[in-house]
Amino acid sequence: MARSSHVGTEYPAVPGTATAPAYRRPVRRPLTAAFAATLALGTLAACGGGDTGAPKVAENKISAGKVPDYYPADYADLIAAAEKEGGKLTVYSNLGDENMAPIVRDFKKKYGFVKTVSVNELDSDELFQKTLSENAAGSSPADVLISSAATAWSDFSARKDTVLTYKSPELKELGESAELLPSVYSLSQDPMTIAYNTSLMETPPTTLTDFAKIVTEDEATYKNKVTVRDPEGSFGFTVTRALTEGNPEAWDDLKKILPLTRPETSSGTQLEKIVAGEYTAGFLISASPAYPVVEDSAGLVKIVFPKDGTVVLPRGMGIAAEAPHPATSKLFMDFALSEEGQRAVAEGGLASYRDGVKGEGLHTYQEVVDAVGEENIIHVKYEAVSKEDSAAWLERFDGLRK
Repeated sequence: MARSSHVGTEYPAVPGTATAPAYRRPVRRPLTAAFAATLALGTLAACGGGDTGAPKVAENKISAGKVPDYYPADYADLIAAAEKEGGKLTVYSNLGDENMAPIVRDFKKKYGFVKTVSVNELDSDELFQKTLSENAAGSSPADVLISSAATAWSDFSARKDTVLTYKSPELKELGESAELLPSVYSLSQDPMTIAYNTSLMETPPTTLTDFAKIVTEDEATYKNKVTVRDPEGSFGFTVTRALTEGNPEAWDDLKKILPLTRPETSSGTQLEKIVAGEYTAGFLISASPAYPVVEDSAGLVKIVFPKDGTVVLPRGMGIAAEAPHPATSKLFMDFALSEEGQRAVAEGGLASYRDGVKGEGLHTYQEVVDAVGEENIIHVKYEAVSKEDSAAWLERFDGLRK
């Protein structure tokens, strides 16, 4: 099972810290015993056996050692330089093993001389602090950094000598929006959902406004049975603020919903408690850890993309300025952004945003567009928010929860 990419301790989105605003347009952790038992029993009861019926993903066919025709003529020199680095790479990432496994597997197929890819799973903000601390103490083993913490990426990349300058040849295939910050690229485009327990909420909401109407028509039933991501954490702050920036009318819905909610600090915990029935539903829950829960729950848990505004959070990827294996890091970044790499990204439970990536069991940005329309997608931008704006937003949000 994939482990959540939004789990664990999150550092507060403190005033004065760069945080990502939004604009409209243009895998989970190992389950607790109780959660695993609940999920297994639900699946067995519904299916009569242990087969979840999850779609089988077709093999990702890799053209070993070959690169696209649009790569620069001297790309062979980069490959040769990478081979001289010894076939090693270290990744600091907020993704779990099963999210990263297909990417690592296929990268090693692409370049047979790469023998060791060490993936260090760290909290979204922690990996930047760790890299800075290690460099201050001497040197960091980190080559590639992957995190969906827009706040931390904005702060980290604004510092001197933190991100290696590199223009990927894949950028022209993906479009300029793929570069979130200078030399920081989007690995995936992960949507936020409304997740609900179908045995407790029979009528599925289609919009946030619809969700607000359902829960407020029976406040006694839904009091403390709705979960919201804690906005004091960088992830919660980023996605919730993005919602209100991209759809200001959402404040009216939050006014109705928030008095009934209880905050949580991870998507994994939210999903665990929705499965168990402790929560009936939750909103702004990342789809990447939700997809496998939905597939394993035999219909007990479902998710929807709100048609009045689905927040999509890019997952940033960059090369550390002092990467011990810079050439191999560039190969890895280019591969992850390529069609082959993006298919591996989708296989790992993340939403690929590259045209042409499709197939049974693969989740993509296009499926969100198909569900809600491009005009109803709220993209999170990796930009700073002033101390005053951060404090004012949090004060307004917290005022609605009381």
